[in-house]
Parts: sequence; structure tokens; C-alpha cells
Amino acid sequence: MAKVIPFKAVRPTRAIVGLVAARPYQSYTIDERESRMDYNPFSFLHIVNPGYKYDQVITGEDRYKLVKNRYLEFKEDGIFVQDDKPSFYVYKIVNRLGQEFNGIIAATSAEDYMKDVIKKHEDTIAYREKTFKTYLQTVGFNAEPVLLTYPDNAIISNIIKETQKGYAEFEFTMTYRDTHYLWKIDNEATIKVIQSEFEQMETIYIADGHHRSASSGLLYEDEKASNPNHTGKENYSFFMSYLIPESDLVIHEFNRLVKDLNGLSKEEFLIKLDETYRIENRGILPYSPSKAHHFSMYLDGEFYSLYLRKTNYTFKTALDKLDAQLLYKTVLQPILGIDDLRNDNRIAYVNGQHEMITIKSSVDCGDFKVGFGMCPATVKQMKQIADEGLKMPPKSTYILPKLRSGITIYEL
Repeated sequence: MAKVIPFKAVRPTRAIVGLVAARPYQSYTIDERESRMDYNPFSFLHIVNPGYKYDQVITGEDRYKLVKNRYLEFKEDGIFVQDDKPSFYVYKIVNRLGQEFNGIIAATSAEDYMKDVIKKHEDTIAYREKTFKTYLQTVGFNAEPVLLTYPDNAIISNIIKETQKGYAEFEFTMTYRDTHYLWKIDNEATIKVIQSEFEQMETIYIADGHHRSASSGLLYEDEKASNPNHTGKENYSFFMSYLIPESDLVIHEFNRLVKDLNGLSKEEFLIKLDETYRIENRGILPYSPSKAHHFSMYLDGEFYSLYLRKTNYTFKTALDKLDAQLLYKTVLQPILGIDDLRNDNRIAYVNGQHEMITIKSSVDCGDFKVGFGMCPATVKQMKQIADEGLKMPPKSTYILPKLRSGITIYEL
């Protein structure tokens, strides 16, 4: 039974929302961040990078305190205004490829996360969880929703469509040419219908935002333990999420690049691959795989197809069937000697929105020795892995939509 509640969002005014909205901080280069802050005083980057005001890098809890100060200044200056009534927010994104994403921004239960009603498919790193928990305790808000997905629901879908017939609270287009729309639902009867539909769902799934979810769970446990009058209705008992139906979720693969062949010659490497894969040379033209358990490889100026010899590999779990795991277990770990996919600097990742020509260019320029392409995972696979309590390898999925910070803010 999934619990979602409306909340009083803090939002930019309609006139400047497009100037406030920002990509996640780490997705910018240093030059990009500085350029945006130089010419845009409304950017949310000014809040999350408060040291810019003093022309210095500020880290740790000193930074967190300044983030809170910058946020309060945005409220004091009228850049952010809080809604009067608890609401759900219908949110629509249309990207430059014409892909459309429709869902609801709501507050979701941290207890649901702790009890696995909200299920995860990725491992998280403990120190990052604790660091972000401390950040949340200091700044007191969520500024970027966790992306959750739920089974397609005709009633919720109809409410979203009917709501979108009305006047949008805002509509703006970012520099990447994705257009964002938001409508507010504050009608109590409609809110109850939405809540009832989610209450009938046994499970919803994290698509993107595992560390933010985990940190919100830690924050909930801390605050609950220190509050003798805890009721479960406190703001810290929830975190902001963007819930979209499974049919709206788009999953791309992350292709792999490796810097060397682990001491092997090209011929020795191909012979070792031959034990597990049927190999075909595809020549110099970019080649992409067409189905699961089928990889493309670029090596020494030529593309190859790798077809799994199924007699040599047994699928015991949903994770075993995931191509990212399969490549790791049959090639990256045993042949190329890469054990730690998260921290080994010999491996790099290219999301599947980039074509195989990107892999070719990275190898041809000498930065990498070999590249691998694969087909994306499916929503069904992601759910099965989560249901079995297993975790995907790092960089197994590149999921759309990508959300912006500062459009709706949930105060803790």
C-alpha cells in the first residue's frame, strides 16, 4: 500500500521559473556553472553553490548552512513563493525528441521506503547516504524529486489528462529544448481519488534517485527517534517524488569503454572471448546489437558482434539475465580484470543516447582500447531485479526523464 500526500510546494513565480530551474549541480562543468551564475542571478545554482558569492569554494557543513541562507534569501526576495493549500502537481516534460512524460509530483512516504513498499534496484554508498542526510537536516528542503514509477493506472491517467486541459501554472523551455509544464490539483475530492489509487498499489519502484531516497530514509529514522511526539505526519516522514506510469519511463543503456586489454594481445583477447561468445567481424561501419545477450564491440579499428554461447552460461536470477551483469561476469571481470565497476579508473561509461560512433571515436583517439555496446534493460527487468531483492551493477540504466532542481520544493 503506497502512501502519497499533497504538500504546499515552494515554487518560483511564473515569470522567472525558466531562469530558476537548473540541472543537477554535478552535471555542469565548472565553466558552465560559472557562466550561468555570472549572467543569471535567479538560477538555483546560486543556492547550491553559495561560495560563488564570496568567490571561493566552501565545503561540508559550512556550505550546507550557506545553502539554507541562500534559499531563505530567495524566499525573502519573492523569487520563491509557497502555495496556500496542500496540492498534487501534474507535471509534463516534452523533450527535443518529442518524447513526452506525464506524472504527479507528490510527497511519498519514507516509511514506505524503509519497508520496501518503494523498491530499489541499485546499491547505494553508505557515506553518500549519510552525507546527504546531514545536508537535508541542515538545509531543510528537497529541491529535486526522486523519480518513481508505478503500474499504468487508467483512473490516474484520466485525472492527469483532464487536469492538463486547464491553465498551466507555468510553461517554459530549457536550453536543451525540453519544455516543462505544471498544473496544480488542490481539489480535495480529486486528491482523495489519487491517494486511494496509490493505496491499492502494493509496490512502486525507484527509477532514479536511490541515494536521495536512502538519505530521506535515514533522516526519517533520526528525526523519529529524537521526537517523543512523533505521529508519522511530520514533513520529515516524507520526501518529494515525481511519479510517472511505467509506460512513460524510457530506459537507455550505458555502453562501456575500457582503457587496456589487461596485458593481453588482441589475438589472445579474442581467443578468450571465443570461449563464451560467437564472434563475427562486422567491419569498419558502426554496428549496434539488436537483442538481449548480444553485444557489439569496437577493437583496433573494427566492429564485432558477440553472441552469447548459452550452453556456457546459466541464468539463475533476474540479475543474471541483465546484459550489464552478463558483460561484467563474462568479460569485464574474468578477462579484463575489472572487479570494481564503480571505482576502477580503467572503465568509463557512455549513455545510450550517444551512438556507437562515440565509442569508435573514443577508441580511435587512443584514450581507450576497446568499447562495448548493449541493448537497454527493460522496465520489466528492473522490477524483477528489485522484487528479488537484487541490485544492478553501477551504470546499468540511463533513465528518462531527467528532472530539474528548484521547480517545486518540499520543505522538511
